[in-house]
Amino acid sequence: MSKAVGNAVLRHRTSRKLRALILAHIDAFPDQADIVIRALPKAGQADFKELETDVLAALKKIQSKSAR
Repeated sequence: MSKAVGNAVLRHRTSRKLRALILAHIDAFPDQADIVIRALPKAGQADFKELETDVLAALKKIQSKSAR
């Protein structure tokens, strides 16, 4: 995770939130997909619900592209 997200404590907290979100929605991701989550600087200030909204929006894009 980039240092632009914040100090080490904030980066690890953000990483744990993202990891929990992915695990909660892992069944929705395509089976053979390699997924990379890149946290932008604003992610360090986002709460769990905001991150979840962004992850689910990205998931919708993945699903619409794989349906083609």
